[in-house]
Amino acid sequence: MPNNQLTIANDIESLQQALLLLAQAGKTVALVPTMGALHAGHAALIAQGRELADVVVVSIFVNPTQFGEGEDFDKYPRTLTADVQAAQAAGAELIYAPSVNDMYPDGFATTVSAGEMGKILCGKFRQGHFDGVATVVIKLLLRVMPHFAIFGLKDYQQFCIINRVVEDLDIPVEIVGAEIVREADGLALSSRNRYLSEDERKTAPMLYQTIANVAKAIPKTGTEAAINQGISALTTAGFKVDYMEIFEEHLLVAAWLGSTRLIDNVEIGE
Repeated sequence: MPNNQLTIANDIESLQQALLLLAQAGKTVALVPTMGALHAGHAALIAQGRELADVVVVSIFVNPTQFGEGEDFDKYPRTLTADVQAAQAAGAELIYAPSVNDMYPDGFATTVSAGEMGKILCGKFRQGHFDGVATVVIKLLLRVMPHFAIFGLKDYQQFCIINRVVEDLDIPVEIVGAEIVREADGLALSSRNRYLSEDERKTAPMLYQTIANVAKAIPKTGTEAAINQGISALTTAGFKVDYMEIFEEHLLVAAWLGSTRLIDNVEIGE
């Protein structure tokens, strides 16, 4: 059993009380923002937070403002009891699990723009998504005021946007990127992987395998030819590709497998 004491805050007042005690004790804080449905990838983020700071705060909040019409907000997995246990086992000492009303009280009217970076790639297919992400992340950062905030690099576009917003708004926090955690067959861990059918799960690792091959082929065949070949391979395998593009020296992909949208990326030249 984990020996770290766990505090759970469900509203901003109890969160601030817990944070005040940490500040008075001179503790440094790392924040790991999540939407719950925790898996080994989240545990790795928490472990990294433990290396950087005295205390890890894990936020668990399924943020409605980053879901568009027809997306999976209503069916997104909500497993708070299991998440709390997993977070504590991984080393978290404070859980912030607010309600929607606590995060967005009546009359809430202000949003944070993700800028032009939020309109490309995933932002092109999920309009307004990154504005919702930027808004909730900034609110979490301002509520917790951590020394570090840790984000997985599976959503590389999100990581870049958060870096940009934090820098532009002069928020005093160090944004830390955590390497992608994968299954043994290469599939990047994601809470949405549980949506995959048994057959789709067998096919899903091809997403990573394909972009890894494309990244290696680019110096030989050129970017356009390599990407076109990759898209063709995924389409033949049953994926519906939203995009496969180079962004900030990474090759990013988003593709549907059945009703599940998967994203992944690899560093060019890796």
